[in-house]
Amino acid sequence: MSGFPVVRPRRLRRTPALRRLVADVALSPSDLVLPLFVKEGIDAPYPIGSMPGVVQHTRDSLRKAAHEAADAGVGGLILFGIPAEKDARGSGADDPEGIVQLALGDLVADGIADQAVLMTDLCLDEYTDHGHCGLLTAAGEVDNDATLDRYAAIAVAQAQAGSSVVAPSGMMDGQVAAIRGALDGAGYPDLPVLAYAVKYASAFYGPFREAAECAPQFGDRSAYQQDPARRVDEALHEVALDLAEGADAVMVKPALPYLDVLAAVRAAVEVPVFAYQVSGEYAMVEAAAAQGWIDRDRVIAETLTSVKRAGADGILTYWATEMALRLR
Repeated sequence: MSGFPVVRPRRLRRTPALRRLVADVALSPSDLVLPLFVKEGIDAPYPIGSMPGVVQHTRDSLRKAAHEAADAGVGGLILFGIPAEKDARGSGADDPEGIVQLALGDLVADGIADQAVLMTDLCLDEYTDHGHCGLLTAAGEVDNDATLDRYAAIAVAQAQAGSSVVAPSGMMDGQVAAIRGALDGAGYPDLPVLAYAVKYASAFYGPFREAAECAPQFGDRSAYQQDPARRVDEALHEVALDLAEGADAVMVKPALPYLDVLAAVRAAVEVPVFAYQVSGEYAMVEAAAAQGWIDRDRVIAETLTSVKRAGADGILTYWATEMALRLR
């Protein structure tokens, strides 16, 4: 560096206006996707104890929350359904009268799809009585190939109900190909698939399992979700498989513990990359803020900025509406 003047970066940090002027990363409301839980058979929103501020919605309260998010400029909504009755095959997941299909119809009728992208989580764990993401063999193991037929049927049911993007999260081998083939065959060749391509067997999902009532009744999901101890190469391999099968965008889940993976995926692909700031990430911040240990608003903004900086084009976060309003 001989011959160059001494650079003092702090000169550009002296005032808020200077920091805004030279910022490299900027969040926008349209970067954010709001996860919403809708439950069959309840007559009022039901608070989720481990996720303060998040509820299981009725169809009516879901419509209100969706309008609030869309009016705030949130880019998308993703729906998770909780049926009144569950069975071994997750029949409610593709029932035309199932809770997600009915809720989609409400939102489409309200014109929400013209303001925000209506996404649907595509899995079975919320619908099965055993809480696993697929059908089970007689030995109690997840039957990968039999599950693909169920995923295909769910994709078509969600498309028919008005989903703008289906997002398979079950981590079955071949799921994207099965879903893409089913959608194409049913007359939905232009419906995008957002693949949960990199989904870890994470301890950060605990509050979600309360919210979606989907905790496994035995064992865990480590046999089909990714191992946190594996290097990033495995994640990139999973992404490549999903893209080869027809995925239009990919997701990394969770977000904060896997920013290295997110950055590697962003560097490797040209499709949109999403990250899911999961329930445990949300709950930790809310719990610490309730104790007065952290500055809640700054931490929320900092965590979302870090996910954006690591390469996410879109971020699924339970703070989507709140943050969109702050950004506006």
